[in-house]
Amino acid sequence: MKGLILSGGKGTRLYPITFNRAKQLVPVANKPVLFRVIEAIKEAGIDDIGIVIGDTGAEIREAVGHGRRWGVNITYIPQEAPLGLAHAVKISQDFLGDERFVMFLGDNVIQGGISGLIRQFASSTWNSQVVLTEVDQPQHYGVAELDEQGKIKQLIEKPRNPPSNLALVGIYMFDHNVFTAVNAIKPSWRGELEITDAIQWLVENGFAVHPYVHRGWWIDTGKPIDMLEANNRVLAELEHKIEGYIDRDSKVDHLVTIERGAEIINSVIRGPAIIGEDTRIVNSYVGPFTSIFHHTVIEDSEIEHSIVLDHSRIVGIPSRIEDSIIGRDVEISYSPIKPKAYKMTLGDHSRVGLL
Repeated sequence: MKGLILSGGKGTRLYPITFNRAKQLVPVANKPVLFRVIEAIKEAGIDDIGIVIGDTGAEIREAVGHGRRWGVNITYIPQEAPLGLAHAVKISQDFLGDERFVMFLGDNVIQGGISGLIRQFASSTWNSQVVLTEVDQPQHYGVAELDEQGKIKQLIEKPRNPPSNLALVGIYMFDHNVFTAVNAIKPSWRGELEITDAIQWLVENGFAVHPYVHRGWWIDTGKPIDMLEANNRVLAELEHKIEGYIDRDSKVDHLVTIERGAEIINSVIRGPAIIGEDTRIVNSYVGPFTSIFHHTVIEDSEIEHSIVLDHSRIVGIPSRIEDSIIGRDVEISYSPIKPKAYKMTLGDHSRVGLL
């Protein structure tokens, strides 16, 4: 089997964080979401992976390279515009050939990986397998309606009146028949070739499409609140370790990871949390569900339930920062008048003086 990762979206729902950064490269628990997807596919025994890229392709190429760090081979497939998931499959046919493949959206995080799913599909005679999960607001997703036997009856993309609460997770498995499907369908009202329409075509034309209902957690990291929730979930499941320096005046609990080169000075770190490489935490408090990325300084400040990207500085903030995503190369300093707490989503290279 081969792997196909879709990483061509602009990530407008994550602006300003993704204004000049690929959304798939925003880190969750200090690892870019795209890297987690590559690892999940590799762990499933697949080492030939295509990545569909768009406007942020240059940044993704630079970050991922040829895939050597994961022991995989990466092929990049440029998509001229975001014309739909089925369009991404269509333009990937030369790479995929006649092999079975798994398609994984590059901004999704799922509990438990996909190794079991890949084994199940590889040993089956199914033409496709789609992963579903129950969601609270199915109108925002592709939705599946199952019949009494648990087979797919219909698939609808972002329906106004959802027939069920089973959403397509963003993990799909196909054989070569999907290319007939994507060439048979027409663009939707959004002007895109919808993967739901392609799968529906397979169902209506007698191909075996197997639904799998995922019972663990799954998060589409398309919005800041979702990114924070994904960070929470992954931090809670990490095997934590200490590789950096902690001085005798600091308190760091067992649910904290301190990465190589990081320094904790006269500070309290309560997990689950992760402190990135060459980051300094001085006279500060870092609370649960916080990820501080590499080469960052937190000094005389308090922060929890937040994500801070690399090369940022948060200095002299007496009130706690919480529920925030702070971009790269951001500086936050203190001004005299102080409210109790601040909530922020800051893009790269921001400068904020708090009043």
